[in-house]
Amino acid sequence: MVQLTVKNLRMQFAQRLLFTAEELHFRRGDTIYLQGDNGTGKTTLMKILAGLMPPTSGKLIWQDGQAPKWWQRHPQLGKLVYLHQHPYLYEGSVKYNLSFAGHHHKMSGKILQQRVAAAAQMAGLEHLFNADAVNLSGGERQRLAIARAWVIQPDLLMLDEPVSNMDRESTRLVMEMIHILKQQGTGLLVSSHQSCALTALCRQTWLIEDQRITASPFHFGNRQVQKESLNVITS
Repeated sequence: MVQLTVKNLRMQFAQRLLFTAEELHFRRGDTIYLQGDNGTGKTTLMKILAGLMPPTSGKLIWQDGQAPKWWQRHPQLGKLVYLHQHPYLYEGSVKYNLSFAGHHHKMSGKILQQRVAAAAQMAGLEHLFNADAVNLSGGERQRLAIARAWVIQPDLLMLDEPVSNMDRESTRLVMEMIHILKQQGTGLLVSSHQSCALTALCRQTWLIEDQRITASPFHFGNRQVQKESLNVITS
């Protein structure tokens, strides 16, 4: 079981405390809705989990019990993918972007070729296969980034405002790819300012409030988050 555990996490900038968390678990198969007001640190938390930013203090531990000296060099990191609201794309074609991660993970040529073709089709980008990625629209860029993650079949996927400013068709295509990943067991951590098709998939919530991160069950049907310490009704 792939699992990322966070213990005694603390993040602050100068004298400003952003958040603390006693213990959090992000497992393969989880579907987690990350909630909090603007400025509470949702993106910062995701960057910490992705190894892009060190916390002030605390441990991030994989299921093997080893806490890496520095997160970015941990061998498991390749199976954890973080997608920012404005994803980074490599210079080159759509095909190059889709192939890059597969080459990095030493996927065989035939399997990689099949996955790249399937990802382009699912993302509705097959007609832009040889187009320069930097010239894509915002929705196309987001679809490409998620398709690129789909190619390597990550164990854990973090999505930061994944469908904001997307049109209906782009949202539909993104949801199809994420549904496939979920069915294959990929753990999802979704940050969104409002309820959407993706948050409807979630069965847990991480709430950042009053400089603390707490975890609890999330019930989308009645939009009620049941907490032992807090009673929160989502908007």
